[in-house]
Amino acid sequence: MQTVGSYLRELRTARGVSLEELSRTTRVGRSYLQALESDAFEKLPAPVFTKGFIRAYCLALGEPADEVLSRYREVVGGAPAEPALTLTLRPKARGRGPVLVSLVLLLALGLGLFFLTLGLQGRFKGSSTVQRATPTAAKSAAPGPAKAPAQGEPSRARLVARATEPTWVRVQMDDGSVVQELLPAGATREWVSSKRFVLTVGNAGGLALELNGQPIPPLGARGAVIQNLVIPAETEAPKP
Repeated sequence: MQTVGSYLRELRTARGVSLEELSRTTRVGRSYLQALESDAFEKLPAPVFTKGFIRAYCLALGEPADEVLSRYREVVGGAPAEPALTLTLRPKARGRGPVLVSLVLLLALGLGLFFLTLGLQGRFKGSSTVQRATPTAAKSAAPGPAKAPAQGEPSRARLVARATEPTWVRVQMDDGSVVQELLPAGATREWVSSKRFVLTVGNAGGLALELNGQPIPPLGARGAVIQNLVIPAETEAPKP
């Protein structure tokens, strides 16, 4: 029986597609594609992201991913689902009293998320392009009553995320606060910022976003990684 890597490599070479072409189509780093084809799973991020890479690989070649995913599950075994982990970094520390948790476990989980972040950012090394998105609502539409700020209070932007599949997200607000989290399927999160947000998403097809109650168009395909997405996009000041 062929391995996962040899099966994928045979699909790609049969269609005459190079690794560079496949990397551009899937937005998966060439080094990760090479690791997949070499069965070097230790060089790949967490299984939830590796499965996303496999789906994107097969989708780009017009092949169903079920067969490859089945072989991958046989290799990695019935590993338990990755625990959801939330880290919130704020400019000013707030005293919350002693935290009665295991420091050793917290440190291990924190290091795991840190290296996963480095792995995702590494594939975009050298790229300075910042993507921008805008909600689908008409520019003239006013926010609903529940979103209207109180008199004298500055308006605030509210971003809601709903995970349809497990996906890693990093959200930065205008005040410098940063939230990093591995969202399980079905999870919903809301963040507030004075004007805008900057997002990095590990599985674009697994996340649905709303800004001030208005849906944002899909960010990308399943398994695609989006980095430094500004929401809402900066617009020019209106002319007098």
